[in-house]
Amino acid sequence: MDFTTIMLIGVAIVGIIVAFIFFSFISVWIKAALSGAYVGITNLVAMRLRGVPYSIVVDARITAVKAGIELSVDEIEAHFLAGGNLIPTVQAIIAAMKAGIELNWNRACAIDLATKGSGKSVVEAVRTSVDPKVIDCPSVEGSKKTIDGVAKDGIQVKARARVTVRTNLDRFVGGAKEETVIARVGEGIVTTIGSAESYKVVLESPDSISKVVLERGLDVGTAFEILSIDIADVDVGENVGAALQEAQAEANKNMAQAKAEMRRAAAVAAEQEMKARVEEMRAKVVEAEAQVPLAMAEAFRSGNLGIMDYYKMKNIESDTSMRQSIADGDEDGSEKKD
Repeated sequence: MDFTTIMLIGVAIVGIIVAFIFFSFISVWIKAALSGAYVGITNLVAMRLRGVPYSIVVDARITAVKAGIELSVDEIEAHFLAGGNLIPTVQAIIAAMKAGIELNWNRACAIDLATKGSGKSVVEAVRTSVDPKVIDCPSVEGSKKTIDGVAKDGIQVKARARVTVRTNLDRFVGGAKEETVIARVGEGIVTTIGSAESYKVVLESPDSISKVVLERGLDVGTAFEILSIDIADVDVGENVGAALQEAQAEANKNMAQAKAEMRRAAAVAAEQEMKARVEEMRAKVVEAEAQVPLAMAEAFRSGNLGIMDYYKMKNIESDTSMRQSIADGDEDGSEKKD
């Protein structure tokens, strides 16, 4: 194989590659050129090499140009590489422009990236800014169905509210979302009910709750602007004050019973102590009586007590015992007679 043949083969290969590239990008290139959103072949090839879906980039640029929005290929490609959604972002800018809302490409890209993974989109954010949405408070997806507060008279009041909000595009990036709005509104309703003198006041004018809550500026630092707070339903709950008083009375009763039991136990212990002391005194008496015969024997030995003195003492004891028995007999007789 000579050099000329090799050159011809190389030229053929290069021609095939060029033809493949040309036919791969020709339709997209022609579509962009005819739409007035020209994109060069070199840009298309570069995007292909970087792994960027050039057809989507071209479609996004065509959509923007047709709406009168000038976007460069680099801006659109940079947003894709950052993880953004190209077509919805362009559509959001067009929707904002039609509604007279100022929204540039950079802010739209930031909102698109902020909503990524949340189940929402930049188009929905712009649509909510144009057409306000209603948020249930508490959320219908939560376990609690009402917001419960207790008035000063101890009666529980159950309320449900509907909050009308509009997206604030200037605060959307970095602003708190719906959960924060629901929590703040719920806190405001509970506080307002708690400051009411009676539950009747809340039932008579439920709009007073929405007025007070709305004046608190609950949308500060959120991605929304609260337009209105409407009390959808208000009901009377339990008598919390009476239940608390009943529980307190029961606790006081249990405390009184415990204290009474402590005093009874102390009295029983004191009684047993007194009985023990009585037995101790009796033991001392018995011990003292046991010393009498010893003392008498010592008196006999020392000559301080004579035999006649001893018999005289025994007679006195016998006489005393007889009189005691007679007295006991009289008491028994009188009891029997009665």
